[in-house]
Amino acid sequence: MSSIAWKDPSGRILLFRRPFHEYSLRGRVMLSQMPLSVTAGITAFLILAFFPETLRNPLFISFLLSQAVILILCYAVPWHRLPYPSFLLIPLLDLVSISLGREGGQDSLTGLSLMAVFPVIWLCASGLFPKAAVALSFFGPLGIIWVPLFIRGAVSGQDLARSFLLPVMMLGVGVTVSVMTLSMVRQQRDLEEQQRDLEAKDSQLRGVLTASKRQERLLNTVLDTVHLGVLAVDAQGHDILMNRKQRKHHQLATPPTIDDPNESQLLVFSADRTTLVPVDERPVRRAVLGEEFTDYLVWLGAGAEQRAISTSARPMKDQDGNFAGSVIVFSDVTELVNALASKDDFVSNVSHEFRTPLTSILGYVELLLDDDDDLTDSQRGPLEIIRRNSERLLTLVSDLLSSRNGQLLVTPEAVNVAELVRTSVTAALPRAAESGIRLHAEAPERLEAHIDAARISQVLDNLVSNAIKYSPDGGNVVVSLRSEDGHMVCSVSDTGMGMSQQDQEEVFAKFFRSAAVRNSAIPGVGLGLSISKAIVEAHGGRVSLRSEVGIGTTFTFAVPVQN
Repeated sequence: MSSIAWKDPSGRILLFRRPFHEYSLRGRVMLSQMPLSVTAGITAFLILAFFPETLRNPLFISFLLSQAVILILCYAVPWHRLPYPSFLLIPLLDLVSISLGREGGQDSLTGLSLMAVFPVIWLCASGLFPKAAVALSFFGPLGIIWVPLFIRGAVSGQDLARSFLLPVMMLGVGVTVSVMTLSMVRQQRDLEEQQRDLEAKDSQLRGVLTASKRQERLLNTVLDTVHLGVLAVDAQGHDILMNRKQRKHHQLATPPTIDDPNESQLLVFSADRTTLVPVDERPVRRAVLGEEFTDYLVWLGAGAEQRAISTSARPMKDQDGNFAGSVIVFSDVTELVNALASKDDFVSNVSHEFRTPLTSILGYVELLLDDDDDLTDSQRGPLEIIRRNSERLLTLVSDLLSSRNGQLLVTPEAVNVAELVRTSVTAALPRAAESGIRLHAEAPERLEAHIDAARISQVLDNLVSNAIKYSPDGGNVVVSLRSEDGHMVCSVSDTGMGMSQQDQEEVFAKFFRSAAVRNSAIPGVGLGLSISKAIVEAHGGRVSLRSEVGIGTTFTFAVPVQN
Protein backbone atom coordinates (compact mmCIF):
# COMPACT_ATOMS: atom_id res chain seq x y z
CA MET A 1 0.00 0.00 0.00
CA SER A 2 1.30 3.44 -0.88
CA SER A 3 2.11 5.80 2.01
CA ILE A 4 -0.56 8.22 3.20
CA ALA A 5 0.50 11.72 4.29
CA TRP A 6 -1.50 14.32 6.19
CA LYS A 7 -0.81 17.88 5.01
CA ASP A 8 -1.73 21.28 6.31
CA PRO A 9 -3.25 23.88 3.96
CA SER A 10 0.19 25.20 3.04
CA GLY A 11 1.17 21.77 1.77
CA ARG A 12 3.79 21.01 4.45
CA ILE A 13 3.88 17.40 5.56
CA LEU A 14 2.79 16.80 9.16
CA LEU A 15 4.20 14.22 11.58
CA PHE A 16 2.47 11.01 10.43
CA ARG A 17 3.25 9.74 6.94
CA ARG A 18 0.97 6.70 7.09
CA PRO A 19 -1.93 5.32 9.16
CA PHE A 20 -1.13 4.51 12.80
CA HIS A 21 -1.97 0.80 12.48
CA GLU A 22 0.56 0.35 9.67
CA TYR A 23 3.49 1.09 11.99
CA SER A 24 5.33 -1.69 13.82
CA LEU A 25 4.53 -2.36 17.46
CA ARG A 26 7.72 -0.54 18.50
CA GLY A 27 6.76 2.43 16.33
CA ARG A 28 3.27 2.56 17.82
CA VAL A 29 4.71 2.49 21.37
CA MET A 30 7.07 5.33 20.45
CA LEU A 31 4.25 7.40 18.92
CA SER A 32 2.01 6.79 21.94
CA GLN A 33 4.73 7.98 24.31
CA MET A 34 5.75 10.96 22.17
CA PRO A 35 3.06 13.48 23.37
CA LEU A 36 4.12 13.06 27.03
CA SER A 37 7.83 13.19 26.13
CA VAL A 38 7.32 16.41 24.17
CA THR A 39 5.29 17.89 27.03
CA ALA A 40 8.04 16.93 29.51
CA GLY A 41 10.61 18.62 27.25
CA ILE A 42 8.55 21.81 27.11
CA THR A 43 8.17 21.69 30.89
CA ALA A 44 11.95 21.39 31.32
CA PHE A 45 12.47 24.39 29.01
CA LEU A 46 10.02 26.51 30.99
CA ILE A 47 11.64 25.53 34.31
CA LEU A 48 15.10 26.31 32.95
CA ALA A 49 13.98 29.69 31.60
CA PHE A 50 11.89 30.94 34.49
CA PHE A 51 12.46 28.73 37.54
CA PRO A 52 16.07 27.50 37.35
CA GLU A 53 16.16 26.81 41.12
CA THR A 54 13.68 23.94 40.52
CA LEU A 55 16.38 22.08 38.61
CA ARG A 56 18.11 21.58 41.97
CA ASN A 57 15.11 19.58 43.23
CA PRO A 58 16.03 15.85 43.08
CA LEU A 59 12.39 14.82 42.53
CA PHE A 60 12.05 17.01 39.46
CA ILE A 61 15.43 15.79 38.14
CA SER A 62 14.15 12.23 38.74
CA PHE A 63 11.07 13.10 36.66
CA LEU A 64 13.16 14.33 33.71
CA LEU A 65 15.56 11.39 33.90
CA SER A 66 12.72 8.87 34.19
CA GLN A 67 11.03 10.37 31.11
CA ALA A 68 14.27 10.03 29.17
CA VAL A 69 14.69 6.44 30.33
CA ILE A 70 11.08 5.59 29.47
CA LEU A 71 11.52 7.04 25.98
CA ILE A 72 14.67 4.96 25.53
CA LEU A 73 12.81 1.86 26.72
CA CYS A 74 10.07 2.51 24.14
CA TYR A 75 12.66 2.30 21.40
CA ALA A 76 15.09 -0.27 22.84
CA VAL A 77 12.74 -2.99 24.09
CA PRO A 78 11.77 -5.62 21.43
CA TRP A 79 8.08 -5.41 22.23
CA HIS A 80 7.11 -7.81 19.43
CA ARG A 81 8.97 -10.60 21.20
CA LEU A 82 7.22 -10.04 24.52
CA PRO A 83 3.60 -10.85 25.38
CA TYR A 84 1.40 -8.37 23.59
CA PRO A 85 0.08 -6.41 26.64
CA SER A 86 3.66 -5.85 27.92
CA PHE A 87 3.82 -2.34 26.45
CA LEU A 88 1.16 -1.21 28.97
CA LEU A 89 4.01 -1.09 31.48
CA ILE A 90 5.05 2.22 29.86
CA PRO A 91 1.90 4.25 30.82
CA LEU A 92 2.11 2.79 34.33
CA LEU A 93 5.73 4.01 34.63
CA ASP A 94 4.55 7.34 33.23
CA LEU A 95 2.10 7.71 36.14
CA VAL A 96 4.98 7.15 38.60
CA SER A 97 7.22 9.58 36.69
CA ILE A 98 4.48 12.27 36.62
CA SER A 99 4.04 11.84 40.36
CA LEU A 100 7.76 12.65 40.86
CA GLY A 101 7.53 15.69 38.55
CA ARG A 102 4.48 17.03 40.34
CA GLU A 103 6.14 16.81 43.77
CA GLY A 104 9.37 18.34 42.52
CA GLY A 105 7.98 21.17 40.40
CA GLN A 106 4.53 22.12 41.53
CA ASP A 107 5.89 25.12 43.38
CA SER A 108 7.20 26.48 40.05
CA LEU A 109 4.57 25.31 37.55
CA THR A 110 1.02 24.43 38.48
CA GLY A 111 -1.00 21.76 36.69
CA LEU A 112 1.86 19.29 36.19
CA SER A 113 -0.51 16.57 37.36
CA LEU A 114 -2.61 17.18 34.19
CA MET A 115 0.09 15.31 32.26
CA ALA A 116 -1.55 12.17 33.67
CA VAL A 117 -4.08 12.53 30.88
CA PHE A 118 -1.54 11.07 28.44
CA PRO A 119 -1.04 7.65 30.16
CA VAL A 120 -4.78 7.58 30.97
CA ILE A 121 -5.65 8.01 27.29
CA TRP A 122 -3.03 5.42 26.32
CA LEU A 123 -4.37 2.85 28.78
CA CYS A 124 -8.01 3.35 27.82
CA ALA A 125 -7.35 3.64 24.09
CA SER A 126 -5.42 0.36 24.02
CA GLY A 127 -8.67 -1.58 24.25
CA LEU A 128 -6.98 -4.07 26.60
CA PHE A 129 -8.40 -4.77 30.05
CA PRO A 130 -11.02 -1.98 29.66
CA LYS A 131 -12.35 -2.23 33.25
CA ALA A 132 -8.87 -2.10 34.76
CA ALA A 133 -7.94 0.79 32.45
CA VAL A 134 -10.99 2.81 33.57
CA ALA A 135 -10.17 2.09 37.20
CA LEU A 136 -6.56 3.23 36.70
CA SER A 137 -7.82 6.41 35.01
CA PHE A 138 -9.28 7.34 38.38
CA PHE A 139 -6.99 5.77 40.95
CA GLY A 140 -3.77 6.60 39.05
CA PRO A 141 -4.24 10.40 39.17
CA LEU A 142 -5.71 10.07 42.66
CA GLY A 143 -2.55 8.27 43.79
CA ILE A 144 -0.35 10.97 42.23
CA ILE A 145 -2.03 13.52 44.56
CA TRP A 146 -2.89 11.54 47.73
CA VAL A 147 0.20 9.38 48.14
CA PRO A 148 2.54 12.40 48.76
CA LEU A 149 0.00 13.79 51.23
CA PHE A 150 0.01 10.60 53.26
CA ILE A 151 3.81 10.39 53.04
CA ARG A 152 4.17 13.90 54.46
CA GLY A 153 1.59 13.09 57.10
CA ALA A 154 -0.24 16.41 56.67
CA VAL A 155 -3.63 15.13 55.62
CA SER A 156 -6.84 17.04 56.08
CA GLY A 157 -10.31 16.65 54.70
CA GLN A 158 -9.96 19.89 52.78
CA ASP A 159 -6.71 18.72 51.16
CA LEU A 160 -8.29 15.46 50.10
CA ALA A 161 -11.42 17.16 48.75
CA ARG A 162 -9.43 19.91 47.01
CA SER A 163 -7.50 17.34 44.97
CA PHE A 164 -10.47 15.07 44.21
CA LEU A 165 -11.62 16.95 41.08
CA LEU A 166 -8.64 15.93 38.95
CA PRO A 167 -9.14 12.14 39.33
CA VAL A 168 -12.83 12.59 38.54
CA MET A 169 -11.96 14.53 35.38
CA MET A 170 -9.44 11.85 34.43
CA LEU A 171 -12.09 9.20 35.06
CA GLY A 172 -14.40 11.04 32.67
CA VAL A 173 -11.65 11.20 30.07
CA GLY A 174 -10.89 7.49 30.59
CA VAL A 175 -14.53 6.44 30.30
CA THR A 176 -15.00 8.55 27.16
CA VAL A 177 -11.86 7.22 25.52
CA SER A 178 -12.71 3.65 26.54
CA VAL A 179 -16.23 3.89 25.13
CA MET A 180 -14.97 5.43 21.89
CA THR A 181 -12.27 2.80 21.63
CA LEU A 182 -14.69 -0.07 22.20
CA SER A 183 -17.06 1.44 19.63
CA MET A 184 -14.22 1.76 17.15
CA VAL A 185 -13.13 -1.82 17.85
CA ARG A 186 -16.66 -3.06 17.21
CA GLN A 187 -16.85 -1.03 14.01
CA GLN A 188 -13.48 -2.38 12.99
CA ARG A 189 -14.60 -5.93 13.64
CA ASP A 190 -17.81 -5.32 11.73
CA LEU A 191 -15.81 -3.84 8.86
CA GLU A 192 -13.42 -6.77 8.92
CA GLU A 193 -16.32 -9.21 8.95
CA GLN A 194 -17.97 -7.35 6.10
CA GLN A 195 -14.64 -7.35 4.30
CA ARG A 196 -14.33 -11.10 4.80
CA ASP A 197 -17.91 -11.57 3.56
CA LEU A 198 -17.19 -9.38 0.57
CA GLU A 199 -14.01 -11.31 -0.15
CA ALA A 200 -15.90 -14.61 0.17
CA LYS A 201 -18.65 -13.34 -2.13
CA ASP A 202 -16.07 -11.94 -4.48
CA SER A 203 -14.35 -15.32 -4.52
CA GLN A 204 -17.68 -17.03 -5.19
CA LEU A 205 -18.49 -14.56 -7.94
CA ARG A 206 -15.08 -15.13 -9.50
CA GLY A 207 -15.68 -18.87 -9.30
CA VAL A 208 -19.12 -18.52 -10.88
CA LEU A 209 -17.71 -16.20 -13.54
CA THR A 210 -14.92 -18.65 -14.30
CA ALA A 211 -17.40 -21.55 -14.51
CA SER A 212 -19.69 -19.42 -16.69
CA LYS A 213 -16.86 -18.57 -19.06
CA ARG A 214 -15.85 -22.22 -19.17
CA GLN A 215 -19.45 -23.21 -19.97
CA GLU A 216 -19.61 -20.49 -22.60
CA ARG A 217 -16.43 -21.76 -24.25
CA LEU A 218 -17.78 -25.32 -24.13
CA LEU A 219 -21.11 -24.23 -25.65
CA ASN A 220 -19.40 -22.27 -28.40
CA THR A 221 -17.12 -25.22 -29.16
CA VAL A 222 -20.05 -27.64 -29.30
CA LEU A 223 -22.12 -25.31 -31.48
CA ASP A 224 -19.21 -24.73 -33.85
CA THR A 225 -18.60 -28.49 -34.05
CA VAL A 226 -22.12 -29.63 -34.98
CA HIS A 227 -23.00 -29.69 -38.66
CA LEU A 228 -26.13 -27.62 -38.09
CA GLY A 229 -26.73 -23.91 -38.17
CA VAL A 230 -27.95 -22.59 -34.82
CA LEU A 231 -29.40 -19.12 -34.32
CA ALA A 232 -30.83 -17.68 -31.09
CA VAL A 233 -32.83 -14.44 -31.15
CA ASP A 234 -34.47 -12.38 -28.43
CA ALA A 235 -38.11 -11.32 -28.34
CA GLN A 236 -37.33 -8.29 -30.56
CA GLY A 237 -35.57 -10.42 -33.18
CA HIS A 238 -32.01 -9.35 -32.32
CA ASP A 239 -29.36 -12.04 -32.70
CA ILE A 240 -28.13 -13.46 -29.39
CA LEU A 241 -26.04 -16.36 -30.68
CA MET A 242 -24.99 -17.60 -34.10
CA ASN A 243 -22.62 -20.50 -34.64
CA ARG A 244 -20.05 -20.96 -37.41
CA LYS A 245 -22.33 -23.03 -39.68
CA GLN A 246 -25.15 -20.50 -39.44
CA ARG A 247 -22.80 -17.67 -40.35
CA LYS A 248 -22.07 -19.56 -43.57
CA HIS A 249 -25.81 -19.97 -44.21
CA HIS A 250 -26.31 -16.24 -43.60
CA GLN A 251 -23.48 -15.43 -45.99
CA LEU A 252 -25.01 -17.76 -48.59
CA ALA A 253 -28.35 -15.90 -48.36
CA THR A 254 -26.73 -12.46 -48.53
CA PRO A 255 -27.24 -10.66 -51.86
CA PRO A 256 -23.90 -9.83 -53.52
CA THR A 257 -24.73 -6.09 -53.64
CA ILE A 258 -25.67 -5.71 -49.92
CA ASP A 259 -23.06 -5.99 -47.17
CA ASP A 260 -25.39 -6.16 -44.17
CA PRO A 261 -28.91 -7.14 -45.32
CA ASN A 262 -31.97 -7.24 -43.11
CA GLU A 263 -34.34 -10.21 -43.03
CA SER A 264 -36.46 -8.96 -45.94
CA GLN A 265 -33.39 -8.63 -48.18
CA LEU A 266 -32.03 -12.16 -47.69
CA LEU A 267 -32.30 -14.61 -50.58
CA VAL A 268 -34.84 -17.07 -49.12
CA PHE A 269 -36.84 -19.03 -51.71
CA SER A 270 -39.76 -21.44 -51.54
CA ALA A 271 -39.83 -25.03 -52.84
CA ASP A 272 -39.79 -23.95 -56.51
CA ARG A 273 -36.37 -22.33 -55.84
CA THR A 274 -37.36 -19.12 -57.66
CA THR A 275 -40.17 -17.50 -55.61
CA LEU A 276 -38.99 -15.40 -52.68
CA VAL A 277 -40.63 -16.39 -49.40
CA PRO A 278 -42.71 -13.51 -47.93
CA VAL A 279 -41.06 -11.89 -44.93
CA ASP A 280 -43.73 -13.04 -42.44
CA GLU A 281 -43.34 -16.64 -43.65
CA ARG A 282 -39.56 -16.79 -43.31
CA PRO A 283 -38.20 -19.06 -40.54
CA VAL A 284 -36.62 -16.35 -38.38
CA ARG A 285 -39.65 -14.08 -38.61
CA ARG A 286 -42.00 -16.94 -37.72
CA ALA A 287 -39.77 -17.79 -34.75
CA VAL A 288 -39.77 -14.15 -33.54
CA LEU A 289 -43.57 -14.22 -33.68
CA GLY A 290 -43.46 -17.14 -31.24
CA GLU A 291 -44.28 -19.95 -33.67
CA GLU A 292 -43.01 -23.48 -33.12
CA PHE A 293 -42.37 -25.54 -36.24
CA THR A 294 -40.35 -28.51 -37.53
CA ASP A 295 -38.80 -29.33 -40.91
CA TYR A 296 -39.90 -26.14 -42.67
CA LEU A 297 -38.04 -26.30 -46.02
CA VAL A 298 -36.62 -23.23 -47.75
CA TRP A 299 -33.86 -22.62 -50.30
CA LEU A 300 -31.05 -20.17 -49.53
CA GLY A 301 -28.90 -18.38 -52.05
CA ALA A 302 -29.13 -18.31 -55.80
CA GLY A 303 -27.61 -20.02 -58.79
CA ALA A 304 -25.43 -23.10 -58.56
CA GLU A 305 -24.67 -22.45 -54.86
CA GLN A 306 -28.33 -22.59 -53.82
CA ARG A 307 -28.94 -24.99 -50.90
CA ALA A 308 -32.05 -26.64 -49.45
CA ILE A 309 -32.37 -25.90 -45.73
CA SER A 310 -34.73 -27.63 -43.31
CA THR A 311 -35.57 -25.31 -40.40
CA SER A 312 -37.04 -25.95 -36.95
CA ALA A 313 -37.80 -23.49 -34.16
CA ARG A 314 -38.60 -23.67 -30.47
CA PRO A 315 -39.56 -20.62 -28.35
CA MET A 316 -37.70 -19.65 -25.15
CA LYS A 317 -39.54 -18.60 -21.97
CA ASP A 318 -38.34 -16.42 -19.10
CA GLN A 319 -38.86 -17.32 -15.44
CA ASP A 320 -42.39 -15.87 -15.56
CA GLY A 321 -43.32 -17.95 -18.61
CA ASN A 322 -43.29 -15.01 -21.01
CA PHE A 323 -41.86 -15.27 -24.51
CA ALA A 324 -38.16 -14.33 -24.38
CA GLY A 325 -36.96 -15.31 -27.84
CA SER A 326 -36.46 -18.40 -29.92
CA VAL A 327 -33.85 -20.87 -31.10
CA ILE A 328 -33.84 -21.79 -34.81
CA VAL A 329 -31.92 -24.74 -36.22
CA PHE A 330 -30.92 -24.84 -39.90
CA SER A 331 -30.04 -28.20 -41.48
CA ASP A 332 -28.61 -28.50 -44.99
CA VAL A 333 -30.69 -31.23 -46.70
CA THR A 334 -29.75 -30.45 -50.31
CA GLU A 335 -28.36 -33.95 -50.96
CA LEU A 336 -31.45 -35.56 -49.39
CA VAL A 337 -33.85 -33.42 -51.42
CA ASN A 338 -31.94 -34.21 -54.61
CA ALA A 339 -31.91 -37.92 -53.71
CA LEU A 340 -35.68 -37.91 -53.13
CA ALA A 341 -36.21 -36.14 -56.43
CA SER A 342 -34.04 -38.74 -58.16
CA LYS A 343 -35.96 -41.53 -56.44
CA ASP A 344 -39.30 -40.06 -57.55
CA ASP A 345 -37.99 -39.77 -61.10
CA PHE A 346 -36.81 -43.38 -60.96
CA VAL A 347 -40.16 -44.60 -59.62
CA SER A 348 -41.98 -42.62 -62.29
CA ASN A 349 -39.80 -43.98 -65.10
CA VAL A 350 -40.02 -47.57 -63.88
CA SER A 351 -43.79 -47.29 -63.41
CA HIS A 352 -44.20 -45.97 -66.96
CA GLU A 353 -42.09 -48.85 -68.23
CA PHE A 354 -44.25 -51.36 -66.33
CA ARG A 355 -47.52 -49.97 -67.69
CA THR A 356 -46.80 -50.86 -71.30
CA PRO A 357 -46.21 -54.64 -70.85
CA LEU A 358 -49.01 -54.89 -68.26
CA THR A 359 -51.46 -53.22 -70.61
CA SER A 360 -50.41 -55.61 -73.33
CA ILE A 361 -50.83 -58.64 -71.04
CA LEU A 362 -54.28 -57.51 -69.97
CA GLY A 363 -55.26 -56.92 -73.60
CA TYR A 364 -54.35 -60.42 -74.72
CA VAL A 365 -55.96 -61.99 -71.62
CA GLU A 366 -59.19 -60.11 -72.37
CA LEU A 367 -59.07 -61.42 -75.97
CA LEU A 368 -58.65 -64.98 -74.76
CA LEU A 369 -61.44 -64.65 -72.20
CA ASP A 370 -63.78 -63.19 -74.82
CA ASP A 371 -63.46 -66.40 -76.80
CA ASP A 372 -66.00 -68.31 -74.67
CA ASP A 373 -66.55 -71.16 -77.13
CA ASP A 374 -62.94 -72.36 -77.26
CA LEU A 375 -62.08 -72.13 -73.51
CA THR A 376 -62.57 -74.93 -71.03
CA ASP A 377 -63.10 -74.36 -67.31
CA SER A 378 -59.56 -75.52 -66.56
CA GLN A 379 -58.24 -72.89 -69.01
CA ARG A 380 -60.53 -70.09 -67.96
CA GLY A 381 -59.53 -70.36 -64.25
CA PRO A 382 -55.81 -69.63 -64.77
CA LEU A 383 -56.65 -66.82 -67.22
CA GLU A 384 -58.91 -65.21 -64.63
CA ILE A 385 -56.08 -65.40 -62.11
CA ILE A 386 -53.70 -63.80 -64.65
CA ARG A 387 -56.19 -61.02 -65.36
CA ARG A 388 -56.90 -60.35 -61.68
CA ASN A 389 -53.26 -60.15 -60.69
CA SER A 390 -52.34 -58.13 -63.79
CA GLU A 391 -55.08 -55.65 -62.95
CA ARG A 392 -53.85 -55.48 -59.36
CA LEU A 393 -50.28 -54.95 -60.51
CA LEU A 394 -51.42 -52.25 -62.93
CA THR A 395 -53.30 -50.60 -60.05
CA LEU A 396 -50.13 -50.65 -57.94
CA VAL A 397 -48.18 -49.06 -60.78
CA SER A 398 -50.85 -46.39 -61.14
CA ASP A 399 -50.73 -45.82 -57.36
CA LEU A 400 -46.99 -45.34 -57.56
CA LEU A 401 -47.45 -42.68 -60.20
CA SER A 402 -50.30 -41.06 -58.30
CA SER A 403 -48.44 -41.02 -54.98
CA ARG A 404 -45.40 -39.58 -56.73
CA ASN A 405 -47.54 -36.72 -58.05
CA GLY A 406 -49.40 -36.39 -54.74
CA GLN A 407 -52.74 -37.38 -56.32
CA LEU A 408 -54.91 -40.48 -55.98
CA LEU A 409 -58.36 -40.66 -57.60
CA VAL A 410 -61.31 -42.60 -56.20
CA THR A 411 -64.76 -43.31 -57.67
CA PRO A 412 -67.26 -43.75 -54.80
CA GLU A 413 -70.47 -45.73 -55.14
CA ALA A 414 -72.90 -47.48 -52.79
CA VAL A 415 -71.23 -50.68 -51.60
CA ASN A 416 -71.90 -53.33 -48.96
CA VAL A 417 -68.60 -52.99 -47.04
CA ALA A 418 -69.36 -56.12 -44.98
CA GLU A 419 -69.15 -58.22 -48.14
CA LEU A 420 -65.77 -56.62 -49.01
CA VAL A 421 -64.46 -57.56 -45.56
CA ARG A 422 -65.61 -61.17 -45.85
CA THR A 423 -64.16 -61.47 -49.36
CA SER A 424 -60.78 -60.12 -48.24
CA VAL A 425 -60.68 -62.48 -45.24
CA THR A 426 -61.73 -65.48 -47.34
CA ALA A 427 -59.00 -64.75 -49.91
CA ALA A 428 -56.35 -64.56 -47.14
CA LEU A 429 -57.41 -67.76 -45.30
CA PRO A 430 -55.04 -70.13 -47.18
CA ARG A 431 -52.01 -67.99 -46.43
CA ALA A 432 -53.09 -67.55 -42.80
CA ALA A 433 -53.42 -71.32 -42.45
CA GLU A 434 -49.91 -71.82 -43.84
CA SER A 435 -48.57 -69.45 -41.17
CA GLY A 436 -50.54 -71.07 -38.34
CA ILE A 437 -52.70 -67.97 -37.86
CA ARG A 438 -56.38 -67.98 -36.88
CA LEU A 439 -58.05 -65.39 -39.14
CA HIS A 440 -61.70 -64.39 -38.82
CA ALA A 441 -64.01 -61.45 -39.43
CA GLU A 442 -66.42 -59.68 -37.08
CA ALA A 443 -68.84 -57.84 -39.35
CA PRO A 444 -72.59 -57.28 -39.58
CA GLU A 445 -74.57 -58.89 -42.37
CA ARG A 446 -74.77 -55.59 -44.19
CA LEU A 447 -73.14 -52.15 -43.81
CA GLU A 448 -73.49 -49.84 -46.78
CA ALA A 449 -71.18 -46.92 -47.48
CA HIS A 450 -70.46 -44.65 -50.43
CA ILE A 451 -66.88 -45.74 -51.30
CA ASP A 452 -64.63 -46.92 -54.11
CA ALA A 453 -64.97 -50.70 -53.67
CA ALA A 454 -61.74 -51.58 -55.48
CA ARG A 455 -59.70 -49.07 -53.48
CA ILE A 456 -61.14 -50.06 -50.10
CA SER A 457 -60.57 -53.72 -51.01
CA GLN A 458 -56.97 -52.77 -51.70
CA VAL A 459 -56.72 -51.22 -48.23
CA LEU A 460 -58.26 -54.32 -46.62
CA ASP A 461 -55.95 -56.66 -48.55
CA ASN A 462 -52.90 -54.60 -47.53
CA LEU A 463 -53.82 -54.51 -43.82
CA VAL A 464 -54.78 -58.19 -43.62
CA SER A 465 -51.67 -59.20 -45.57
CA ASN A 466 -49.45 -57.17 -43.22
CA ALA A 467 -51.17 -58.63 -40.14
CA ILE A 468 -50.41 -62.15 -41.37
CA LYS A 469 -46.91 -61.23 -42.57
CA TYR A 470 -45.84 -59.60 -39.30
CA SER A 471 -47.17 -62.45 -37.11
CA PRO A 472 -44.46 -64.99 -37.96
CA ASP A 473 -45.07 -67.12 -34.86
CA GLY A 474 -48.77 -67.63 -35.40
CA GLY A 475 -51.52 -66.03 -33.34
CA ASN A 476 -54.83 -64.34 -34.08
CA VAL A 477 -55.86 -61.82 -36.71
CA VAL A 478 -59.29 -60.22 -36.36
CA VAL A 479 -60.96 -57.94 -38.93
CA SER A 480 -63.84 -56.03 -37.36
CA LEU A 481 -66.34 -53.70 -39.02
CA ARG A 482 -68.80 -51.32 -37.38
CA SER A 483 -70.73 -48.11 -37.90
CA GLU A 484 -69.85 -45.20 -35.64
CA ASP A 485 -70.87 -41.49 -35.77
CA GLY A 486 -71.72 -41.55 -39.46
CA HIS A 487 -68.51 -43.37 -40.37
CA MET A 488 -67.69 -46.86 -41.48
CA VAL A 489 -64.95 -48.00 -39.09
CA CYS A 490 -62.79 -51.03 -39.80
CA SER A 491 -60.02 -52.43 -37.59
CA VAL A 492 -57.44 -55.13 -38.32
CA SER A 493 -55.80 -56.49 -35.16
CA ASP A 494 -52.97 -59.00 -34.81
CA THR A 495 -50.93 -60.55 -32.02
CA GLY A 496 -47.64 -60.25 -33.89
CA MET A 497 -44.29 -58.56 -33.29
CA GLY A 498 -45.65 -55.03 -32.77
CA MET A 499 -43.81 -51.74 -33.34
CA SER A 500 -41.78 -49.30 -31.28
CA GLN A 501 -42.97 -45.71 -30.77
CA GLN A 502 -40.38 -44.43 -33.24
CA ASP A 503 -41.51 -46.89 -35.93
CA GLN A 504 -45.14 -45.90 -35.35
CA GLU A 505 -44.28 -42.29 -36.15
CA GLU A 506 -42.78 -43.25 -39.53
CA VAL A 507 -44.82 -46.28 -40.54
CA PHE A 508 -46.93 -44.43 -43.14
CA ALA A 509 -43.90 -42.97 -44.94
CA LYS A 510 -43.19 -44.28 -48.41
CA PHE A 511 -40.59 -47.08 -48.56
CA PHE A 512 -40.29 -47.21 -44.78
CA ARG A 513 -39.43 -50.56 -43.22
CA SER A 514 -38.44 -50.91 -39.59
CA ALA A 515 -35.10 -52.38 -38.54
CA ALA A 516 -36.85 -55.37 -36.93
CA VAL A 517 -38.64 -56.15 -40.20
CA ARG A 518 -35.46 -55.80 -42.25
CA ASN A 519 -33.57 -58.06 -39.88
CA SER A 520 -36.32 -60.72 -40.03
CA ALA A 521 -36.09 -60.92 -43.85
CA ILE A 522 -39.85 -60.36 -44.22
CA PRO A 523 -40.41 -59.36 -47.89
CA GLY A 524 -41.86 -55.99 -48.88
CA VAL A 525 -40.95 -52.57 -50.25
CA GLY A 526 -42.74 -50.33 -47.74
CA LEU A 527 -45.46 -48.93 -50.02
CA GLY A 528 -48.62 -50.73 -48.83
CA LEU A 529 -49.40 -48.56 -45.81
CA SER A 530 -48.47 -45.34 -47.60
CA ILE A 531 -50.88 -46.17 -50.44
CA SER A 532 -53.57 -47.34 -48.02
CA LYS A 533 -53.37 -44.08 -46.09
CA ALA A 534 -53.63 -42.11 -49.34
CA ILE A 535 -56.73 -44.11 -50.38
CA VAL A 536 -58.48 -43.57 -47.04
CA GLU A 537 -57.68 -39.85 -47.03
CA ALA A 538 -58.93 -39.57 -50.61
CA HIS A 539 -62.27 -40.82 -49.22
CA GLY A 540 -62.17 -38.05 -46.59
CA GLY A 541 -61.28 -40.52 -43.86
CA ARG A 542 -58.41 -41.14 -41.45
CA VAL A 543 -56.09 -43.97 -40.44
CA SER A 544 -54.71 -44.64 -36.96
CA LEU A 545 -52.78 -47.40 -35.23
CA ARG A 546 -52.10 -48.77 -31.77
CA SER A 547 -49.13 -51.03 -31.25
CA GLU A 548 -46.86 -52.49 -28.57
CA VAL A 549 -43.65 -54.41 -29.16
CA GLY A 550 -44.21 -58.15 -28.61
CA ILE A 551 -47.95 -57.69 -28.03
CA GLY A 552 -49.39 -56.83 -31.43
CA THR A 553 -50.78 -54.06 -33.63
CA THR A 554 -54.21 -52.70 -34.50
CA PHE A 555 -54.77 -50.55 -37.62
CA THR A 556 -58.08 -48.68 -37.80
CA PHE A 557 -59.45 -46.67 -40.69
CA ALA A 558 -62.70 -44.74 -40.83
CA VAL A 559 -64.42 -43.14 -43.84
CA PRO A 560 -67.75 -41.29 -44.02
CA VAL A 561 -70.71 -43.47 -44.92
CA GLN A 562 -71.97 -40.72 -47.25
CA ASN A 563 -69.26 -39.06 -49.35
